[in-house]
Amino acid sequence: MRTKSLKKNKINVVTLGCSKNVYDSEVLMGQLKASGKDVVHEEEGNIVVINTCGFINNAKEESVNTILEFVQKKEEGEVDKVFVTGCLSERYKPDLQKEIPNVDQYFGTTELSGLLKVLGADYKHELIGERLTTTPKNYAYLKIAEGCDRPCSFCAIPIMRGKHKSTPIEEIVIEAEKLAAKGVKELILIAQDLTYYGLDLYKKRNLAELLEALVKVDGIEWIRLHYAFPTGFPMDVLQVMKREPKVCNYIDIPLQHISDTILKSMRRGTTKEKTTKLIKEFREMVPEMAIRTTLIVGYPGETEEDFNTLKDWVQEMRFERLGCFTYSHEENTHAYTLEDDVPEEVKIARANDIMDIQSQISWELNQEKIGQTFKVVIDRKEGNYFIGRTEFDSPDVDNEVLIDATTTYLKAGEFTTVKITEAEDFDLYGDVLD
Repeated sequence: MRTKSLKKNKINVVTLGCSKNVYDSEVLMGQLKASGKDVVHEEEGNIVVINTCGFINNAKEESVNTILEFVQKKEEGEVDKVFVTGCLSERYKPDLQKEIPNVDQYFGTTELSGLLKVLGADYKHELIGERLTTTPKNYAYLKIAEGCDRPCSFCAIPIMRGKHKSTPIEEIVIEAEKLAAKGVKELILIAQDLTYYGLDLYKKRNLAELLEALVKVDGIEWIRLHYAFPTGFPMDVLQVMKREPKVCNYIDIPLQHISDTILKSMRRGTTKEKTTKLIKEFREMVPEMAIRTTLIVGYPGETEEDFNTLKDWVQEMRFERLGCFTYSHEENTHAYTLEDDVPEEVKIARANDIMDIQSQISWELNQEKIGQTFKVVIDRKEGNYFIGRTEFDSPDVDNEVLIDATTTYLKAGEFTTVKITEAEDFDLYGDVLD
């Protein structure tokens, strides 16, 4: 029998999946630190907590492989304990317990206090906004709501995250103030659905009022909106965006498809006509806005005609930012009752077609930026370049601005003015203006 490690317990939190999971890991780490625990993020530690994703097949596979990797390390004596939390654990706990029994314990998405207890920590209710951030120091994710009430046929998130629950404005402001005090300059607002914010607490869509409160936080320079839903979008948000320089001229609004047949089957509550009208209204109200969207191809029943409708629409709308995913057939969703009848190779080919179109659109839009100047935040240094972003770009998913580090010295986290000198399909190159 292996001898238990004599070294002091160090808890390694491993995060998989989306920005909501990043936020949850940071809250967990903040709670552990407040209880005097030695906690690190994705470094060496003899106790491992894996925060999993269970959204689509690729994410589930990555989560399972990571669990197996650490279970193997446990068997070899490299780590002492392995705990699993997050969406995969919420969704498949009985299966996981049966298939991978060597995990010490599995926890769902709402069992933070239980997880803390087995780690020897107490859940401290008073720790509003206390997190150990894992992002570069200049930006942080700020979760304003949990769960989702939308009935989208393809999505398992309500199964894993429950009903929509907004966080009160005053709590979000306290958290923003604490982040600003630590040097955070950019808040990225996240939720399963920003559009729904406030309906449960204030009986109205209250995202605009939240933004009005957040722009008053000293030290915050940019506020960015992620994951809005097109149906019922509160248009007063655009008035705030137009009026308040701190609110980035940027929105992430996943539209998923545009064929009326597919939208109806997806239970999106909208049509091609309504969606097109909404995007045109966005651009009329805030002409300089960068719109990011995501699409799904290969949904059950998607015909060549449906796909061509989508392709033509992408060409017509010329989104500044766009991502495309292949449909993932998920148990216990409404779409799971449909036949997953689009072959995998067709799904992949369709996604590649969409991204080829978007690559050309992005290249053309980027060429127009040559000679223009932009306020840029520096995220990091990589090789011979400082890597930054404009207000029209979110970390990890959007365009980046590359600045020659052999001729210029910049600090991560600082804002600078950059003149664009060259442009590729997804990257810009520029010189700092004194």
